[in-house]
Amino acid sequence: MSGSPQFDARPRMRKLLLLLPLVACLSIVALAADRITGSVRNQTRDEPAAGDEVILFRVENDLREEARAKTDAGGMFSFNVQYAGKPYLVRVVHEGVSYDQQASAGAPLAIPVYDAAPRVQGMTGGIEILRAGTNGNLLHVSDMIEILNESNPPRTQAGNRAFEVYLPPSAKVDSVLAAGPGKMAVMISAAPVAGDPGHYTVGFPLRPGATKFAFNYDLPYEGRAAFHARHAYPVQQLAVMLPPSMKFSSRSPAFRTLATGNTRYQVQAANQLQAGEGPEFELAGSGALPALETQAGSQARSQPAAPVHAAPSLAARPALPSSAALAPNSNDSNSKVPKPPSQTLLLSVITGALLAACGFLLWRPRRAAPFSRAAD
Repeated sequence: MSGSPQFDARPRMRKLLLLLPLVACLSIVALAADRITGSVRNQTRDEPAAGDEVILFRVENDLREEARAKTDAGGMFSFNVQYAGKPYLVRVVHEGVSYDQQASAGAPLAIPVYDAAPRVQGMTGGIEILRAGTNGNLLHVSDMIEILNESNPPRTQAGNRAFEVYLPPSAKVDSVLAAGPGKMAVMISAAPVAGDPGHYTVGFPLRPGATKFAFNYDLPYEGRAAFHARHAYPVQQLAVMLPPSMKFSSRSPAFRTLATGNTRYQVQAANQLQAGEGPEFELAGSGALPALETQAGSQARSQPAAPVHAAPSLAARPALPSSAALAPNSNDSNSKVPKPPSQTLLLSVITGALLAACGFLLWRPRRAAPFSRAAD
């Protein structure tokens, strides 16, 4: 009896087995393309941040909440996204402070958070740029202040009085903007301190790294205005920018005229100012300061647009545990004392800060993009 040829399925099975890992990988990739995943780590304690609230926002003309989750025991979170091709923002809320990071489907995130306290050690001022120009019978001032949080271990300074600023007593605040280390601009409010004209507090948290504020205000002006600098923290450099048609004067030897090489404005600068009362100076004359749109605007346009949103009222923020408070110590032997910079270095810092900051801390914030009422 002649036997019929037998069919050997083993080659096909081997091919199928070889294809299975590829199919599995493609399935995982397809699944990941519709998900935003990430991990959250408490950098103060050097451990996963478990139980933190995570909010997923879709970025359009404003921030639109799409989902919420909690980090697991390992600090991990995951979201299914409705629009995989659109930009998103992930917000982690840790001890009442928000930590935002831009996100897109398929790209894992690593978001650092920090313990919060009303006062932390390691706070100092970086550069302050006060820019002034006249507008009829008003002197418009945009005061950009950089605060450096170099706490160790890193902590966030938060609360209703996270930062305090001293403006001229007759200042009428137009608007206040802030940007944390993530460079996401927000419009915030400043609360006046009763019985101390010109003294304001803001509840924007000072996260580890550099935080920038822009206080925009108007002063009644009849051709002359006096300023008395006062700072909550030491300041490395204070620069006053004004049009060449205006006059700067000060009895303090701390100020020096800087050769900017630019005829559109003049700069007077003082280095290494201590906390507390600072040098007095006076502005006189009239003139409008150029908006620096040629440089700052072009740089801003070259960067991806970041969503701009506003903070809620201070009363809406959860209270911080008082046991976490740390008293500042001005005699800390480990504090860094920067060396006085040269004029060339100072000009470089001023120019870099202006170009970097003006793109999102707008000197005239009425140009700001629409914003939603989202937490800091």
